[in-house]
Amino acid sequence: MSRFDSGPADAPPAAATGCATLDCMHCSVRHLAVCSALSPDEGLALEAVTVSQQVAMGSTLARSGEPRQHVYTLTQGALRLVRTLSDGRRQINGFVLPGDYLGLSGSDHHRHDVEAIADSRVCRVSLPHMRELRQRFPHLERKLLQRACQELDTAQDAALALARLQPMEKVADFLLRLAEREARLGGEALRVMLPMGRGDIADHLGLTMETVSRTFTRLRQQGLIALPHLNVVEIVDEPGLRVLAEG
Repeated sequence: MSRFDSGPADAPPAAATGCATLDCMHCSVRHLAVCSALSPDEGLALEAVTVSQQVAMGSTLARSGEPRQHVYTLTQGALRLVRTLSDGRRQINGFVLPGDYLGLSGSDHHRHDVEAIADSRVCRVSLPHMRELRQRFPHLERKLLQRACQELDTAQDAALALARLQPMEKVADFLLRLAEREARLGGEALRVMLPMGRGDIADHLGLTMETVSRTFTRLRQQGLIALPHLNVVEIVDEPGLRVLAEG
């Protein structure tokens, strides 16, 4: 039985009142999460120190500069990692999607504001408990190292896209990365859900919101995508979109 916190993300950690059972082995995103490295028996040790925390849309899970006290795995919804520049501009360094692990950092403090862009839920584990689990289960440590390497590769690809690609190419690359993630979640690979708005996409890709909106329209006019809904993109011509994304 694990503690369950249904309060807002800005509130202090809830006391161990009001419990709900976590079934980590049957979690819908377990195959994407670092806890997939654990056996059923080991998963019980994780459940015993895990809090399931609701994060309402628009609330902040953690603020830049605050001491890091927990690590998180997103199980529902979507988060954004935001950094405010000295001139007041906002840079979105990335989006956290179901199955993602939030806590791979060498810093003792949060480096971003972590904000919910949809009603979300995270599994929260204190840093001391996670350190203990990593010592007890070396394969969990290896899984975290593998995830760190993947995040490094993703960051390098994103840096290249920001530095070299044109707006059409940036948006095409962004959509393809989301499509690949959708497929890993078990969804339709050519139907991309966008939990983030056009402004968030712009602040992530280093574009203006108007440029992002025009680019979506141009991609639709060229027959590469369809836009059945504001937050849904259907990839109509995946090879053509991939050629464009490669610049």
